[in-house]
Amino acid sequence: MSLPAGKFPYVVILKNQSTRAFSVLGILLNIICLLFFLREFVFTSLNEVRIEVEINFFIIPIAVIIGILIYNIIRERKGHKVHYNKAYLVTALLWLKMPFMQWMIVPFVILAILERQIKFPIEIGFSENLVVFNTLFKKKYQWSDLSNVMLKDGLLTMDFMDNRILQREIEEDDEEDDASEEEFNQFCREQLKKNSV
Repeated sequence: MSLPAGKFPYVVILKNQSTRAFSVLGILLNIICLLFFLREFVFTSLNEVRIEVEINFFIIPIAVIIGILIYNIIRERKGHKVHYNKAYLVTALLWLKMPFMQWMIVPFVILAILERQIKFPIEIGFSENLVVFNTLFKKKYQWSDLSNVMLKDGLLTMDFMDNRILQREIEEDDEEDDASEEEFNQFCREQLKKNSV
């Protein structure tokens, strides 16, 4: 959920560096599971006469997972944001049919639930009272916790009083012109000055 614009005069959106890694993880996990499912389908169909039932339980969901993976890979190459949570859920359901490792349903359901939050861009809201990181568990900082905040050439730098430094690129769509960067930096200087001990 995004930060309310009215409450925060400035909201900076950071580039989410884990999005690509999580997509690669999604593709790899689903491909590995597909190999298990195909192996089980081949052995089951060789040993049983109920091939129509097995086609419904294995081949159709396997085709759905492959379709989702191909569709997402194509969309990602075109620069769109993609989610693998549907593939995770279908994979989780297929693990129920497997005669082994049925506990695998749990991590795939968890991945399906957490994926959107993990891929959500990190927003930082700056108000006169607080600096709020809009993550799964919101982090709130007082201006007195910061020694410096600066936005320069698409790079946000935050120096904390406890000697931690956060330096991250902002989303390209959110890069403001020099005047807006200067307004933001002036706003931050004023808040730091007001709240300095």
